[in-house]
Amino acid sequence: MRYLLFTLFCLMFGAAQAAPGKAYLSIIIDDLGQSSERDSRTLALPGPVTMAIMPDTPHATDFARQAHKAGRTVILHMPMDPANGPYAWHPGTAIEELARRLDAALAKVPYAAGINNHMGSRMTAQREPMRWLMEELQRRHLFFVDSRTSAATVAAAEAQAVGLAHVSRDVFLDDVRTTEAISGQLQLGIAQARKQGSAVLIGHPYPQTLEVLAREIPRLKAQGIELIGLPQMIAERGNQAMPAHGHQGRYSNR
Repeated sequence: MRYLLFTLFCLMFGAAQAAPGKAYLSIIIDDLGQSSERDSRTLALPGPVTMAIMPDTPHATDFARQAHKAGRTVILHMPMDPANGPYAWHPGTAIEELARRLDAALAKVPYAAGINNHMGSRMTAQREPMRWLMEELQRRHLFFVDSRTSAATVAAAEAQAVGLAHVSRDVFLDDVRTTEAISGQLQLGIAQARKQGSAVLIGHPYPQTLEVLAREIPRLKAQGIELIGLPQMIAERGNQAMPAHGHQGRYSNR
């Protein structure tokens, strides 16, 4: 309940309170829970980096507890079609089964403050289950991050329609797994943050990604960039779509 009240306060007053000229960045690392070594390296990154943990991984529950104890925001990295596995959502699945899989996934990732989609290019284009999901997350006082794995996603639009606290991803850091390419994507995120006031970046616990972030995060402040956690980013954006995702704050896939 305290998180819900905080989120509501942020959505009402956060954008109005933001200092002019500020440039904010949030970073999410997906696919955690698979490797203790990579999980530990991710947790060692400086600043409020969000930990997105997959439920069908051997270390999901233990790492969620570890990350929460370390003061990091934990989110459930929810498998969605074309992802497979016991928790994955697929088009045409009955809502009752989707609810069972969501319950089971959240049980595997304790302390989750919200969820984002793992894959999901087909599932996030399904309006009815996305609307159900956003209403269910609202009921549970959880937020949503649209990873935007497809331009056809309606997930963020449905979150906005029901007033659910949410943000959408702006930049993927590591589609190309070289330090040069990842550094370039980070600079793209910084440029977007300067242009539109904020940017949400998603990466993975690849050695190259972790190397770049460990080196570059401490340099952000000197570049005029403030790294913030997802709850604050939700506050800053106030549930508004960024220009690349819609028009005048409304998502285009309505």
